[in-house]
Amino acid sequence: SGHRLTAVIHAAGVVDDGVLEALDASRLDTVLRPKMDAAWNLHELTRDMDLTAFVLFSSAAGVLGNAGQANYAAANVFLDALAQTRRTEGLPGLSLAWGLWAGASAMTAGLGETDRHRIARLGAEALSETDGLALLDKAVAGDGDGLLVPVQLNLPALRALADSGRLPALLSGLVRTRPRRAAETKAGSGVGLRERLAGMNEAEAERHLAHLVRSEVAAVLGHASPDAVGPKRSFTELGFDSLTAVELRNRLAAATGLRLPATLIFDYPNSTVLAERIRLEIVPEGAAAAEQDDPEEKAFREAVSAIPMSRFREAGLLDLVLRLAGPKRQQETATGGEETESIDEMDVDNLIRMALDGKDS
Repeated sequence: SGHRLTAVIHAAGVVDDGVLEALDASRLDTVLRPKMDAAWNLHELTRDMDLTAFVLFSSAAGVLGNAGQANYAAANVFLDALAQTRRTEGLPGLSLAWGLWAGASAMTAGLGETDRHRIARLGAEALSETDGLALLDKAVAGDGDGLLVPVQLNLPALRALADSGRLPALLSGLVRTRPRRAAETKAGSGVGLRERLAGMNEAEAERHLAHLVRSEVAAVLGHASPDAVGPKRSFTELGFDSLTAVELRNRLAAATGLRLPATLIFDYPNSTVLAERIRLEIVPEGAAAAEQDDPEEKAFREAVSAIPMSRFREAGLLDLVLRLAGPKRQQETATGGEETESIDEMDVDNLIRMALDGKDS
């Protein structure tokens, strides 16, 4: 039923309510029914048999998640849960959440080079048949947990994911990561990008963002350089599908700090159009025009942004700036400890913006 499918998908933790509403239940049935019904019927029919093993083949997608495969991940989570349920009932139960196998199969026959590059970037390498069968023998002979994840991991790729802040939390204990400096954290949140764009004119900002978008497109498609990505070639022509579209959205969201829709490449069909959309999100036309119309304000912002916040406090200028923000802001600061704390945590740009927003009060 639809309620059962919804419950299983939520249990998988791979899709939110907004996406769930857009999914076609018939497409979910197509993926979930073979695994769920077959496994459950096998469980019911053998419950009273004296089995030595009850082994289910699931997928690492259910454990680690996989963008664009909510239904497939959910189906495999059901198998993992069924194995655990059997064990709590005193019955044998083992679910193996396999990673990618190197050998061709009905599951992997449709994978192209782009798909394999994407999987490799996520830190997984293909298992040879020899290694896969050896892991199967070891898993069946053991008596550990009801769920094992036989996956060939690429540790350098996992470190790269960790350094960029995109490593799944479940894998965080497998690699050592260097501490992220404050500047890197700031850049990763999109704040650093905004600051760089603020010092550029419109043409420079367009070129910078176009290079950013083409670099991320090249990374997703496995190209060595953004030069391989034509600025006006459509994403579908370049070879994007639903999975690579989601990966590009996630990479750009991390780089810009913006909330971007899953339909990004369909709404903005090439790198040039997408870069312009991102520019307008970060630097709205009205804000850019106002700054160009007032070069004195721009010069003021650039000069003051170089001054550490501590210097404002030491010089006794913090209260003066707050007074410039107007009586409403001053009253909030005087009466609310929470407001005072938020001001203390502001960077210089936000403090100046707050003051200038109230200069006509």
